[in-house]
Amino acid sequence: MPVNQDGAPRAGRELRYQRVYDLVTGLIADQGLEAGAKLPSTAELSAMAEVSVISVRRALDELAHDGIIVRHQGVGTFVAQRRLVSQPGSPGTLLGTISDGISPVEFSTELVGIAVGLPGPDHVRALGIESGQPVWEIARVRSRGGVRAVAELATIPLSLAPALDEDRLAAGESLYGLIEERAGITEAYAEQFFQVDRPTAWEREQLGIGADDTVMRVRGVSYSDDDVPFDSYLQTYRADDFVFYVSGKRGPRLLPPPTGAGRWDVRPFGAPSAD
Repeated sequence: MPVNQDGAPRAGRELRYQRVYDLVTGLIADQGLEAGAKLPSTAELSAMAEVSVISVRRALDELAHDGIIVRHQGVGTFVAQRRLVSQPGSPGTLLGTISDGISPVEFSTELVGIAVGLPGPDHVRALGIESGQPVWEIARVRSRGGVRAVAELATIPLSLAPALDEDRLAAGESLYGLIEERAGITEAYAEQFFQVDRPTAWEREQLGIGADDTVMRVRGVSYSDDDVPFDSYLQTYRADDFVFYVSGKRGPRLLPPPTGAGRWDVRPFGAPSAD
């Protein structure tokens, strides 16, 4: 039975370009191809799948859109870099929760702005404060390799953190590290909503993306060890660059990170091996 890249059965007749799509993802998975590995040419894929070059090009368009391959004009088609794995539900600094699936990755941090103001009704409710109680609003953007990847807004009551060092934040230091140092507050857990959406004007400006792009928006509240909410935050990710991992389990992770080319199908008894 034909399946999608996530292993779910496809309905109806298999289209020719889907045959090529499955062929390429199968090659990547079965041969253990890493990022940067060169894939067969368009003509070779056409012969291997017994479909037209037009069907191959359609499949390659889909594979590129899904972040599985990259194409370089006049050079060839290659396995794409893995999407970054974000674990937004894990306590600690944002950058400490992002990895390539194996180890943390390096980001640069830009302080976009820091200001004091009065919170809106939703911040008031999320933080459990009075409507006239002033808050910090700290806007930052995280970049990897010169590409903006995450835009972040933190909203913190002044009553909990009366003083923040703008120079240290501008130098890329951890906001939560400063809060712990200045106020003795450590994040213990978070409450979050996840939303896939089109970007707002602010998000488009910060991430350098278009109105038709897709973002993953994480709206959350961080709590201290004594269950006091201290940060009502927004994190916006370029959706095409990340996968998100959430677990209520303690101990080693068993679920492999999705690569877009994994083998999640089930082979019926008696069916020939994919090898």
